[in-house]
Amino acid sequence: MAGRIIVLLLLVLILAAGGIVWFDYLNLIDAKTVLTPVYRLFGREGRSQPRSTPEDYLNLDAERLAVRIEAMELRNMEMDTRQRDLDNRFGEIEQMAQELEDRQKSLDEREDSLRAQGEDAENRERNIEDNARILGNMQPERAVGIMSAMDDQDVIDVLRKTEEMAQAEGTASLVPYWFQLMAATPEGAARAAELQRKMAGRPQSL
Repeated sequence: MAGRIIVLLLLVLILAAGGIVWFDYLNLIDAKTVLTPVYRLFGREGRSQPRSTPEDYLNLDAERLAVRIEAMELRNMEMDTRQRDLDNRFGEIEQMAQELEDRQKSLDEREDSLRAQGEDAENRERNIEDNARILGNMQPERAVGIMSAMDDQDVIDVLRKTEEMAQAEGTASLVPYWFQLMAATPEGAARAAELQRKMAGRPQSL
């Protein structure tokens, strides 16, 4: 019984030693230091573990550092490209915003100009109406004297407004009588004829 146990133990040791040698040969484990005396016992040189020098470690660290630097450079290049794209896009947006602002300013200026023209037209229309009423309330001779010093267009505007007011109020217009007074002198007759020609040949608003 004891002999069998010893034989089994020896068999286990042999199998274990064989397994260690085989795994070491496959580089699954590192048993070179332990197995070197065994190899020498059988007259063979033991397998040596390749040794790493400090230079190997430095080279490996340098390679890792180079890889990281390259990755960082690629990332920086990508970020620079994205930044340029963003800058270009931002420039386009600023240009569009400036164009819209200029267009809005132009529209505002045109609106102000039209509003000013409308106000000027309203003021002129109001002034013409006021002048027509004032002249209509004067002595006809005095009214004709005042109109003789006025520009042709201003006189025409007053005459037309006087006729419009007379038609609206259902009264007789003073315009024919004013023309009659104007024609009392040769110069006045010539101007009265010129005013009548302009009133007949031109639109209501010059």
